Amino acid sequence: MTETFKKPADAELKTKLTPMQYKVTQHEGTEPPFKNEYWNNHEQGIYVDIVSGEALFSSADKFESGTGWPSFSRPLAPENVKTKTDRQFFMSRTEVRSAHADSHLGHLFDDGPKPTGQRYCMNSASMRFIPASKLVAEGYGEYAKLFDGKSAK
Repeated sequence: MTETFKKPADAELKTKLTPMQYKVTQHEGTEPPFKNEYWNNHEQGIYVDIVSGEALFSSADKFESGTGWPSFSRPLAPENVKTKTDRQFFMSRTEVRSAHADSHLGHLFDDGPKPTGQRYCMNSASMRFIPASKLVAEGYGEYAKLFDGKSAK
């Protein structure tokens, strides 16, 4: 799916995305904590890039960080996630971006749970959630086996 992805022109993205999705993914914005779609989502499934559809994170790796944003201990498909140093706001942080669409997703911190010790603190606006029951229908069947026989958290 993402091997042939070509990022749409900026004008097209402005029409396809909500203003918050556009601000977050294209201009390194941050949505408000505790007032975003997925911070408290406990349903089984995966999170994909809102622009490209590339698989990013799994609910199996999601944890309660207390920050008000969805947090994950690791990416579902590491090849779809890249990091770079972000020096905005007079500090140095590790920014997380999608590999194919180059969407800003959030930031990576070293205060997550074991075994990784990492916290991928993401913006809901940069992602779309696909419930486990719809993975096959939406073209993400390779991930369905992750949830076979598992109940929601």
